[in-house]
Amino acid sequence: MVERAYGREHVPQGETGWAEELGHGWFNVAYRIRLRDGRPVVLKIAPPADVEVMTYERNMMRTEVAALRLIRERTDVPVPAVHAHDDSHELCDADYFFMEHVDAENLDVVRERLGPGAFEAYDEQIGAANRAINEIRGEHFGPLLGPIPGRTGWREVFLGHVEDVLNDGERRAVELGRPYPLIRELLAAHAESLDEVTEPVLVEWDLWPGNVMVADGRLVGIIDHERALWGDPLMEAGFVATQLDGLGDRTGFLRGYGRGPLTPTEATRRRLYNLHLMLVMVVETVYRGHTDPSQYDWARHQLAEAVAAFDRP
Repeated sequence: MVERAYGREHVPQGETGWAEELGHGWFNVAYRIRLRDGRPVVLKIAPPADVEVMTYERNMMRTEVAALRLIRERTDVPVPAVHAHDDSHELCDADYFFMEHVDAENLDVVRERLGPGAFEAYDEQIGAANRAINEIRGEHFGPLLGPIPGRTGWREVFLGHVEDVLNDGERRAVELGRPYPLIRELLAAHAESLDEVTEPVLVEWDLWPGNVMVADGRLVGIIDHERALWGDPLMEAGFVATQLDGLGDRTGFLRGYGRGPLTPTEATRRRLYNLHLMLVMVVETVYRGHTDPSQYDWARHQLAEAVAAFDRP
């Protein structure tokens, strides 16, 4: 794989320890690879085709490669360069790609030793970067790799996205803590708020501190773009805390993004997006085979809060 990506002269020989698995990933597996000349690069490998994943997780690696290239071409936001992408399955029974190694620390890992002011300063940079990403315009709503037949407007795309998650949950008999029909009723009752979104933009959706690399007070890299889609910028993770308590203070993010208070219709959409996010976080624990129940328990509680939010002004 290294030879195909970089050439035979860069393949490590006669040594050990040149491949090290990286942590913190929740979907793909990632390795830090030291090439023969000592240069570090990162190899990401998708799950094999026979591993059952959630509907929206299909082709996620191709989505990430597409998102990385879009962001590098159209913004100044720092993201790793893609060196090589192989979806032939000739050398590996899954998609994989090599990319630039970012020599920095993960913000979620170091945030406990940062003072509140230092984290907020980083969060402000995240907000500004996220705004720049959201300024990339698309030609359709939905997956970066192409529209889904029958889903054209944002209402159809988003509701279809949530229905996929609900179907995934029902297929594996995932207990949500709230009835599936109730979730569908809430979506139908508030779907009209989605019609306000008429312009598709690049949405990261998963831009939280765990996907941010920092060094010397600066944001130096954003990683893990596999959930990107063409959609509504209010779907971004930085806006979650505007509707759900217990998810941290994102004052810095909102200031960096330059976003004022939400209108009533925008607030309704954000509630729908929180409902969707917590559904994903509950259902994915079964597909990932979690043995530690902490995420499942936390996400079920947050899902209950997201449902209750529709009864509040």
